[in-house]
Amino acid sequence: MVNDCAEPAPVKDGPADGYRRIRFDLAYHGAEFSGWARQRGRRTVQEEIESALQIVTRSALPFALTVAGRTDAGVHARGQVAHVDLPEDLWAEHGEKLLRRLAGRLPADVRIHRISEAPHGFDARFAAVWRRYAYRVADQPGGVDPLLRGHVLWHDRPLDVDLMNEAARLLLGEHDFAAYCKKREGATTIRTLLELRWDRVPVDPYAAQEGTLAVATVRADAFCHNMVRSLVGAMLLVGDGHRPPEFPGEVLAGRVRNSAVNVVRPYGLTLEEVGYPADDLLAERNRASRRMRTLPGQD
Repeated sequence: MVNDCAEPAPVKDGPADGYRRIRFDLAYHGAEFSGWARQRGRRTVQEEIESALQIVTRSALPFALTVAGRTDAGVHARGQVAHVDLPEDLWAEHGEKLLRRLAGRLPADVRIHRISEAPHGFDARFAAVWRRYAYRVADQPGGVDPLLRGHVLWHDRPLDVDLMNEAARLLLGEHDFAAYCKKREGATTIRTLLELRWDRVPVDPYAAQEGTLAVATVRADAFCHNMVRSLVGAMLLVGDGHRPPEFPGEVLAGRVRNSAVNVVRPYGLTLEEVGYPADDLLAERNRASRRMRTLPGQD
């Protein structure tokens, strides 16, 4: 999940003198990764890309990546965005060949599909205005097609998508999502949920089984740790008849974790897209995103 929860460092609108800010658009299959962020002794997406970048540029020192959303272990991404600040001379030397060279160095479960020079004010994390995730669930009695098992959760009861959408509408807007987040010291859990809906989509046409998947689209300005997976867990209880449509909203209003709500498995979750404002609004968005938010009456 996107963990934009800690108090930020002082704002910087761009790279230091003599550097160029470079945007990476990338994708990865999260099954074999312990999430995005570097962790000692664990395989992570950040470590793979930073190591490959250092090798292909023949740099004595690594270059740190900043990402739009620090996904958890097992979570996938198709529309992840990151940036890195590179010395101008290094970018001039390697820029045109960097995409191909990284493709030859990176493992098959992480791909960079676009590299570009970022406009002024761009910050992959703080300039983003929204992130969009999808969570895919199969509710066929026989389970998930084996070739889809790596990114689709099996739920062993039929799901009523209309009831889940009724529940979802009660969660939209700006709220304190503490009941759906893993709390972190000094962090806010206030988020604006812009879109939350369930759709029935066909199973992969190449799959052996027929039927549909229940797919949640979840879009917000940012997410806290476990937020999407907790929201999905609450709505599955509605969809299979264990709880009424009002239940997820009641959990939200309580602002404490509810033991009935499971944090569903990570492999059903994919970061699909990150949205940014027009170039001339990037710097202001960058600054605004770093301010600690409160709800009315909490000041």
